Amino acid sequence: MSFNLEQQLAEELNLKVGQVKNTIELFDDGNTIPFIARYRKEITGSLDENQLRDLADRLSYLRNLEERKAEVINAIKKQGKLNEELKIKIKQASKLQKVEDLYRPYKKKRKTRASKAKEKGLEPLAETFLSQEPNSSSIKKLAQEFLDDKKELNNIEDVLQGVRDIIAEYVADDPYSRKAARELTFEYAKLISEGKTEDVSNYEIYYDYQEAIKKVPPYRTLAINRGEKEDILRVKVDTIEEEIINKLKENFILRESIFREEIEKAIEDGYSRLIAPAIEREVRSYLTDEAEEHAINVFAKNLRNLLLQPPLSKVRVLAIDPGFRTGCKVAALDEVGALLEYGTIYPHPPQKNFESAKVKLSKLVQKYDIDIISIGNGTACRETESLVVELIEELEVDLKYIIVNEAGASVYSASKLAGKEFPELDVSIRGAISIGRRLQDPLAELVKINPKHIGVGMYQHDVTQSKLETSLTDVVESVVNYVGVDLNTSSSALLEYVSGINSNVAKNIIKYREENGKFNTREELKEVYRLGPKTFTQAAGFLKIREGCNPLDQTAIHPESYHIAKELLEKIGANLNDLINRESLVELQNKLKNLDLSKLVEEVEVGLPTLKDIISSLLKPDRDPREELPKPIFRTDVLKMDDLKSGMILQGTIRNVVDFGAFVDIGVKQDGLVHISKLSDKFVKDPLDVVAIGDIVNVKILEIDMNRGRVSLTMNF
Repeated sequence: MSFNLEQQLAEELNLKVGQVKNTIELFDDGNTIPFIARYRKEITGSLDENQLRDLADRLSYLRNLEERKAEVINAIKKQGKLNEELKIKIKQASKLQKVEDLYRPYKKKRKTRASKAKEKGLEPLAETFLSQEPNSSSIKKLAQEFLDDKKELNNIEDVLQGVRDIIAEYVADDPYSRKAARELTFEYAKLISEGKTEDVSNYEIYYDYQEAIKKVPPYRTLAINRGEKEDILRVKVDTIEEEIINKLKENFILRESIFREEIEKAIEDGYSRLIAPAIEREVRSYLTDEAEEHAINVFAKNLRNLLLQPPLSKVRVLAIDPGFRTGCKVAALDEVGALLEYGTIYPHPPQKNFESAKVKLSKLVQKYDIDIISIGNGTACRETESLVVELIEELEVDLKYIIVNEAGASVYSASKLAGKEFPELDVSIRGAISIGRRLQDPLAELVKINPKHIGVGMYQHDVTQSKLETSLTDVVESVVNYVGVDLNTSSSALLEYVSGINSNVAKNIIKYREENGKFNTREELKEVYRLGPKTFTQAAGFLKIREGCNPLDQTAIHPESYHIAKELLEKIGANLNDLINRESLVELQNKLKNLDLSKLVEEVEVGLPTLKDIISSLLKPDRDPREELPKPIFRTDVLKMDDLKSGMILQGTIRNVVDFGAFVDIGVKQDGLVHISKLSDKFVKDPLDVVAIGDIVNVKILEIDMNRGRVSLTMNF
């Protein structure tokens, strides 16, 4: 079985059997995907994270399939009904659905019309009908033999009805019936929705809607599901019933006989009463699963791009969480996000203390030498923006501002983590701090918030929450390990996403840091309570120490490869101190770029992928991959909807990517929409193939709808 499983996975995923075998062993030994992807390339043949996740998912499915096959075979065997042909069919099944179809005739059922008919002794007569052998008798005479008032078989029709019920269930349970009905339904059926009301709603376009099952886009499926759940839409699957019934008749009616008419009636009943409802449920479930998978994938890609937004190091931020009645919460943060001062201003109605608010902001800017003002994009955002622009015009300092997506800030501010970080502060002040910190280091701050609250998906409330949670957690884990974590400054929320580290170990790392001061080497990790050798192996390469005792601890080189890095440096006449000396580092980089890797692989006895990774880390010892991405757009003046004109060309930032296009922040109250058809002069199937969250793009205004506050944009000009 093991070999067949590996062979099947290799064929399905276009991999070598050896790759699959080695990777399965790594999985079974408890290694994480980020660790395997980065530090076990020789063993896996350099499989990346996506390939590893696909392999892990498919491996889990096939193992579960094998378990289910064994359960089904055992269950049928206990009934004494297992034959070699059926056993082979079950073992050869490649899908769980096929196994369940084969098991259906033997599955214990609740009381059905067929089971009641069998209890009345009608099964032999039903078998006679199904044999369709020539019979000199008549249907009426055959049925008369089974009349029995005690069994409520009072007349011929009672008997025939019971026989038809048995045949209907027999037909419905047959694997062929399910397969034929399923294939024809998926190929030719339509999804139809009708409005239960004529009232205006968000679902009006679905009040009279129909579309072929195989063409229904994911976002329509989720919208229709929601409309049905809210009791606004009536939804059904319209299929080619007559064609399916005819196909079943062709299969089950073997020859002309006196039984034909009764069998035809049973087939028609079996399809409409038993098969059609089940297949309709399958269709709806399939459409929903496909739509959910698509929506979750889009959310996951958006989340990854958001988390990878470049940090703004060495800048002081004045963060403002805007508001009307309760005022705007203000927090001044130093270069590493430490709180310097906080307060509240009331520039907007009902207080309207505009000038005094400006004075207070001015004092904070000058007192703490603020570089950037970060404004949350919630209520009173644009009114606060006007205040900030006036402030910038009056101050003779190099000061800029930016609008920051505050989605999830309120969730964080009310969390236990925020309470532990700032126990003495009001939740609203904590929200302002979050708005500032997510500009300074988006990843470090956003990991404190449940990913589904970050606001870069669509339909997140309409999908299975467990699937969404798993996918988004995988994304956060992937990004955290890709970027790496500063062992001496990271929060427990960030540490627990590091390969091999759970929440308890993360807390123990923080506790160790609090009791013993900062870590000086990665080796010190071994002294952390419950951080054993296995966890150390999984985590160490992703935990960085800046300005520690060993310069290699700031790189992505794993401690298990330090001896190789040192040997490599010795061969080119360099040493570890060259990694922290700017002038020496430039000379070292020049030497590393001209190495003969094929010769070195043999000399230092290491695989080529690992050698390349070591050299890459030595070239940029303290590399943060996010810093290579475009920085956000900062502004010094305000742009209003009234300032916009058709044909105007602006620079903006992609805020969200959805199935039908991308939303762009162009500096006005509402993000503009670039429809999928306007993203490029070429056909675009998926907007994420063209743009990603955080991209800086040039757009041209196509249309402005002042009443609805909508701006249509194009990137195709």
